Amino acid sequence: MCPTASMITIGVLSAQTGVNIETIRYYEREGLLPSPARSTGGRRVYAEDDVKRLRFLRRCRELGFSLSDARSLLSLAERDAATCAEVKTVVSKHLRDVRSKLAELRGLETALAAMETACPGSDSTDCPILDALNLATSAEYDAAGPRSRPA
Repeated sequence: MCPTASMITIGVLSAQTGVNIETIRYYEREGLLPSPARSTGGRRVYAEDDVKRLRFLRRCRELGFSLSDARSLLSLAERDAATCAEVKTVVSKHLRDVRSKLAELRGLETALAAMETACPGSDSTDCPILDALNLATSAEYDAAGPRSRPA
């Protein structure tokens, strides 16, 4: 079957949206993409609206939105009465989560940089990085290096 504007195969849909075929099937199972019509040969066929919906979902996922948040945003996008405030609420929550993760990553960067700096990289069997990893908590290690060595 040759796909037309209203009859797009899953392979063409994948190529047009940059979304893996297995992900498309997953989105169908999760209800994020409606179950497609079938050709007379039983193959999935999609419409142009499915292309738009899948591109929207891909962009949400690229921005790190959870499937639940992507579902909410999709629902809001498809609702004529959705307000900007409703959309902003979802985005603001996600932004807070991203900022929190960034703060955690900055802490990890500081700890790893301190470990790397503390290690001379020599042939010694006394490694300050391994000592730091053996500490009970990461709070015992800061930019100055290990505060105490295990007994």
